[in-house]
Amino acid sequence: MQLAELLKDWPCTVKGGSIRVEVNGVEDYAQHVKPGDLFVVRKGRKFDGYQYIDLAVKNGAVGVVIEDETQLDQLKLSVPLIWVPNCLKFMSFSAAKIYRFPAEAMQVIAITGTNGKTTVSHFIGQLLQALHKKVMVIGTNGVFINGEELQIEYEALTTLQPKHLHKILQYAVRNKVQYVVLEASSMGLSTHRLDDCDIDIGVFLNLAEDHIEDHGSYEKYKQSKQILAQLADKLVLNGDDSFCRTVGLQSKKKKTYFGLGNRVNYQLQLLAEGIHHSTCCLQSDKGQKVFTLPFVGEHQLQNAIAAITTVSELGFSIENICEAAEQLRLPKGRLESIPNHLNLSIYIDYAHTEAALRAILKTLRKTAKGDLILVFSCGGDRDKHKRIKMGAVATKYADMIYLTTDNPRSEDPAYINSQIAAGFISTQKYEMILDRAEAIEKAILSAKEGDTIVIAGKGHETTQTFKDKEIYFSDYECVQSVLAKSLKNKVDDCQSQ
Repeated sequence: MQLAELLKDWPCTVKGGSIRVEVNGVEDYAQHVKPGDLFVVRKGRKFDGYQYIDLAVKNGAVGVVIEDETQLDQLKLSVPLIWVPNCLKFMSFSAAKIYRFPAEAMQVIAITGTNGKTTVSHFIGQLLQALHKKVMVIGTNGVFINGEELQIEYEALTTLQPKHLHKILQYAVRNKVQYVVLEASSMGLSTHRLDDCDIDIGVFLNLAEDHIEDHGSYEKYKQSKQILAQLADKLVLNGDDSFCRTVGLQSKKKKTYFGLGNRVNYQLQLLAEGIHHSTCCLQSDKGQKVFTLPFVGEHQLQNAIAAITTVSELGFSIENICEAAEQLRLPKGRLESIPNHLNLSIYIDYAHTEAALRAILKTLRKTAKGDLILVFSCGGDRDKHKRIKMGAVATKYADMIYLTTDNPRSEDPAYINSQIAAGFISTQKYEMILDRAEAIEKAILSAKEGDTIVIAGKGHETTQTFKDKEIYFSDYECVQSVLAKSLKNKVDDCQSQ
């Protein structure tokens, strides 16, 4: 696409160079610029794009986009210098246009909420796949088509940057994908990443305090979530959540409510609960159905009814959806159960908010035969207000707590843990082990048969971020290593007797 064609529908001022050059892509990291790319200058938390303009041009940028109008007369470049009012909005528009607005060719479902986005997106994907549709799921865990993860390069964010999102959506169109389900994070919405993605249904799950430092206040965090209501053609809202209700009241768009309580269009009632299964009754204007879900816990029922409602609103029958729902599987790192020879119940979960931690601990407390043991911490440099609250939740349900590290970034992890421990009751048994692998090993090897162990905060993640480095670390692999070592020791003991 020629630069002239790309810019013709966008407010801008162009200085120097030729607008007849071909543009292949848009890029905001100078080191990633390839010949034919437009380089969009923006300021990040650590770096200022203006410092890397020369590198971008050297790497083959055919134009440089800025939003500081004073730089038009100061910068002297060999390629066109383009001023736009807002670089983030331009990135969204230009990426969508370069890849020919691929979202318009599919049905797109975007999901927002403090907790549950990943689980609900995968549930919707699984239901659509069971209904013989080709579906792409994009989010925290990766990019999947019909459950198979794509091995492609992109910046791993909950909501992808437009430069990656629209390229991946174009790939989906070429591979005959019919539905796309994506996670809409507050940061993704507030930084315009989805502005030019044609969204058919916007799903609102819940709202709790999170990312306050990123947005500046809880009110601004709420406002960022509400952007999805402006972008989506139709809304599916949690009728049990006051924030979601408010979004519905303020929007004139077609809306549908789901929940476990009353005054909703789709209500899920729990009839009976076993150790691993929930028998439910779905009641809706489109029919009712009794069926069994392969998991327990109120938060998982909320996730299930969100997914069922969304797929029903896409036009599928309640009968077929509920039949498919009986085979739902939790995504990787979401209350992931790890089989073992020690007769322990070991779970890995991504829970890193007060509400998410409460949900999993409350659920497991009901089924725990022995002690409930928790391994967790909080991330550094953000959301400091939630640490004492998460400590209070942990101490309410856990018999033993191992405080460790979880992306401490520039903060002292011992200080982070002291803030968490400030929420503990005086009789709480806990130990601080800053080496996460050591903490996990101690939790497993010190447990007795029948105990339940929850390793929370990182779920599917495979890295840990410290002040000056990022290391590879997987909770799942760590647990497997501990179990393998324990089994080997057991075998060695038997052979030596």
